[in-house]
Amino acid sequence: MVDMLLMILAGVGVALFGFVLQTSIAGVNRKIVGRIQKRYGPKWYQEFLDIFKLLSKRSVTHGWIFDFGVIMALGGIIGTAMFMPITSSLMAFPGYDNFFIFVYLIAVGMLGMAMSASGSGNPLASIGVMRALTTMLAYEVPFMIVVLTIIKLTGTSSLSELGILQQAGGDFNWFVIALPLGGIVAVISLMGMLGKKPFVTYIAPAEIASGPMVEYGGKQLGMLFIMHEITVFIEVSLFVHLFLGGAENILFFIIKYFAVYTALNIMSSVYGRLKIDQVVLFFYKWPLILAVTQAFIAIYLGWVI
Repeated sequence: MVDMLLMILAGVGVALFGFVLQTSIAGVNRKIVGRIQKRYGPKWYQEFLDIFKLLSKRSVTHGWIFDFGVIMALGGIIGTAMFMPITSSLMAFPGYDNFFIFVYLIAVGMLGMAMSASGSGNPLASIGVMRALTTMLAYEVPFMIVVLTIIKLTGTSSLSELGILQQAGGDFNWFVIALPLGGIVAVISLMGMLGKKPFVTYIAPAEIASGPMVEYGGKQLGMLFIMHEITVFIEVSLFVHLFLGGAENILFFIIKYFAVYTALNIMSSVYGRLKIDQVVLFFYKWPLILAVTQAFIAIYLGWVI
């Protein structure tokens, strides 16, 4: 009982670490993107100030479904982050860092957000939810094919074990290099997961007034900002463990995390935004073709770099 309580506390610590890390790096990235666009950008800690200010304000409710969905979304994402390993040996729940646990648990948070936004009664929120779920179906198919290829080759779906295999070298280098086509698909899919341009279709303020977020304010919006930062932490961390060899220590993890998130932000800052039908057609065309080709080459021909 005591051991379980300690693991739960450690898991909450991992989620808190993810929130602080991602919010800090997001603030630094706002400065970097600002300089690219020839402006100064806000202070690196501005996102913390925005979140704390929102949490101190009152919010409007649209019924218990609207309110409960926000709690479900934040709780589901925090619960998912609790299982994330930081390094190959530093994790709150050893042996429970299976990739499929993250696939199932992260859906709880996403469905909570969808339920809450739909419960607001605003048609623009419902359209945004529909776009978000449609985009999710588009990028998850090629991404899952690449990850299942890795699991088939290694015989494990544990993030920590996959990291150790890549760190050891031998038959496997970092999978972003060993499976180059799969690495390209993973980068493109990660941009879709993070809602980076050109795949940010569900916010689209010029079309649907910020989509799912249109009815939120005060405490609820602050909670959703926290949910967003922890979600980004989960998704970027998955990429680091699956394709960049995980991390031997926490410093390497932060360096890899910062490099991945910053590179995607820089790429996003120079792109325009695609329409929702263009996003779906794109993911079901080139990334899907590359993912299937990589799976065939790696599994049936045995060609791994």
